[in-house]
Amino acid sequence: MTDPWVALEPGTDPSERMRALRRAHDRFTAAGTVVRPVRPVVAASWRRSAGAHVSPEASASVELTDGDLGAYRAQHPLARVMPLFRELMGTFATDGEHLLAVCDAQGRLLWVEGHPGTRRRAGRMNFVPGARWSESAMGTNAPGTAVAVDRPVQVFAAEHFIREVQPWTCAAAPVHDPHSGRLLGAVDITGGDGLAHPHSLAFVQAVARAAESQLALLAPQSATEQGLRLSVLGRDEALLLTPSGRKTRLSRRHSELLVVLARHPEGLTGDELLCLLYEDESVTPVTLRVELARLRRVLGPDVLTSRPYRLTAPVESDLDTVERRLGSGAVTAAASAYTGPLLPASQAPAVARIRRRLADGLRAALVARGDPDLLADWAHTPWGEDDLDVWQALAAVRPTPPVLARLAALDAEQSAPPPHAT
Repeated sequence: MTDPWVALEPGTDPSERMRALRRAHDRFTAAGTVVRPVRPVVAASWRRSAGAHVSPEASASVELTDGDLGAYRAQHPLARVMPLFRELMGTFATDGEHLLAVCDAQGRLLWVEGHPGTRRRAGRMNFVPGARWSESAMGTNAPGTAVAVDRPVQVFAAEHFIREVQPWTCAAAPVHDPHSGRLLGAVDITGGDGLAHPHSLAFVQAVARAAESQLALLAPQSATEQGLRLSVLGRDEALLLTPSGRKTRLSRRHSELLVVLARHPEGLTGDELLCLLYEDESVTPVTLRVELARLRRVLGPDVLTSRPYRLTAPVESDLDTVERRLGSGAVTAAASAYTGPLLPASQAPAVARIRRRLADGLRAALVARGDPDLLADWAHTPWGEDDLDVWQALAAVRPTPPVLARLAALDAEQSAPPPHAT
């Protein structure tokens, strides 16, 4: 039989890679081999892996070694719950000839522990501390895919994208900072056929939730540390949540001020704020000082200081969440957190730049990933309905009549010459 992975070599068009996988699946079925239908979570991961030009013969690269690895692990938030992971999973891993693994939000393995013989076999494919097992580097695998989609994932044997990993089965669940919701990494259990059971996924998911609860107990935040929560995506007026639980809808000008001040924790002078927020000289320094005084009354006198103007409490926003997830390669999670453009009615230069950079970065990631569901979600939003690049990408992976018709209409609209001035 022809090797079904031949069409998956680097440089092959991603759509052809998926067709090759389907052809291989059909050949195995015709030959009488019993195979399970490809699960949607795996099919979506295969598409992302193919789009990232992952080779089925790839091997993991070790990015952190010796002192660098030790220093990075020591300061990583998940180091605080490693004793809990070992208590809950250590015996299970050793007795079952499995491995306990923990990775960071970029898919780098920080700890790999468990049965000695299993560790030696895993080491031959560089499933070792310091190695990058992100989905974009190693294709479909539980820890890498779990941080990519920000939800629990189980991957069985041949569902792995890399040929060398196919003898293994793994289940992983993401772990988040209990206060900010930031993705910290994932906890994983890896081994042989003994893990090919739904209970394995439920087990590792329960361990992840226990770790988040432990982190909350280890570091209960004070009111100052909790800081401010700000919702600024898809709304013209920001919604502010204070540590006391009070919700306040801010004016448009106060919304802009908070976004800009949150991006500059070192502080800004009045002149700098004027340049960042207002294109013309219609707003005078006196007017700006009045607005800042009003904002200080909303936030509290100790939260906004002057000379320079700066916030003394940390600000966590939905904007930060999307940027963080996008930066770590978790495109699905970033898209799910993106509820619309940043303060869409704002004309402030600094806000407009951030808004454009975030939207362009997320659009580019969606187009590069080529996931039809993610592309369709974006294309059918108010901000994506006229996005020609996204509709073209969607048509390439889901050429249904409605999609092709909408693409043709957009092509005609955007290529038409502008009307003559009268």
